[in-house]
Amino acid sequence: MATQAKQPSAALTSPGYFLPFITVTALFFIFGFITNLNMALVPHLRSIFDLPYAWAMLAESAFFLAYFVFSSPTSKLIETIGYKRTMVVSLFIQVAGCLLFVPAARMVSFPLFLTAVFVVGAGVTALQTAVNPYVSILGPEHSAPVRLTLAQALNSLGGTIAPIVAGAFILTDPGKLATKAAVADTVRGPYIAIAGSLLILGLAVAFAHLPPITETQSFRPAKEGDPVLTRSIWSYKHTVLGAIGIFLYVGVEVGLASIAVNYFKTQGMSSSQTASFLVSLYWGGALVGRLLGSWILTKIPSGRLLGVFGITAAILICLSMVTSGSVAIWTLVLCGFFNSIMFPNIFTLGIAGLGPLTSKGSGLIMTAVVGGAVIPYMIGALADRAGIQHSFVIPAICYLYIAYYGLSGSKPTRTATA
Repeated sequence: MATQAKQPSAALTSPGYFLPFITVTALFFIFGFITNLNMALVPHLRSIFDLPYAWAMLAESAFFLAYFVFSSPTSKLIETIGYKRTMVVSLFIQVAGCLLFVPAARMVSFPLFLTAVFVVGAGVTALQTAVNPYVSILGPEHSAPVRLTLAQALNSLGGTIAPIVAGAFILTDPGKLATKAAVADTVRGPYIAIAGSLLILGLAVAFAHLPPITETQSFRPAKEGDPVLTRSIWSYKHTVLGAIGIFLYVGVEVGLASIAVNYFKTQGMSSSQTASFLVSLYWGGALVGRLLGSWILTKIPSGRLLGVFGITAAILICLSMVTSGSVAIWTLVLCGFFNSIMFPNIFTLGIAGLGPLTSKGSGLIMTAVVGGAVIPYMIGALADRAGIQHSFVIPAICYLYIAYYGLSGSKPTRTATA
């Protein structure tokens, strides 16, 4: 950390790493698109199988449960075969998951739908676990929030397009089709096309030039026998609190997006396609916020900006709780903008100062993405009992914690050298 103070640099990446940064950043578009397309399955499955909100949210739970199961194994896979090959393997796993939607639709099987979602989630988990730290270590540690925020903008672009695709090809109104089998069948075409695209992309990445990252100024590997390796990652308070922040952030972002179509309908919107378009604006706000945020982060410390965005999002979701109609709808949509910089900043603040323990910190934080499996289910269960608007008390609490982390909890009490 002292070295950084002596050699400040405005460089976004280290010399020679700009093209690899662009290549890997493109992968953020992929998992943003896939993740948000799976969120569109919540209202779709609810209409096919006549499910309560909590059961429909199991589609999200299945997807994000994969983070809990596969984040640590992926970290070991990276150590064995490297970042690039892990990215390729992750894309091929997603191909297999997408193809599972074909028999799931043909058999109209809820368990098979969940299995397909879980397999796709496993592939996205492996991809995220590889590309997030890879982007972070392609340059100076102090500019990692800017790099990751820019990369996450491509994630948001994919997320913005996904609801539009879902509205056009998947979220058909049940009354317009003869049978539930016909409704279920609408997923086949899009997921077959996605599987083909992922296969081509996987082959392209396999032949792309991505330099192996073995050592950088701030993310140096430890040598065998280094006493730092005996330390528990749980002894780094800012990392543990960051993992909690990621757990809550992913949960609230996914939970709001998943229930949004149904929520907008309770506020007087009759068309699933229009509601889905508004969800795309929710993700579009995240895209704008990340592009704007990457510039703001050069002026304002990331922790302070995270705190301001967390407080503002909490206020917006509380307004949505106590209003109705257009105000209730648009205050939720605006939350997308303030979600924008949360993931990259929580992540980079959580791994700050870890040095050779960076991979352990990254693994712990990525495991916490399982919040996307837990929080949406909690929101759905509360919505079943008390109504959707009352269930927004959960997102409000999540946003307030994120604000606390940015303003106070993210400050390291120790580093890898202390």
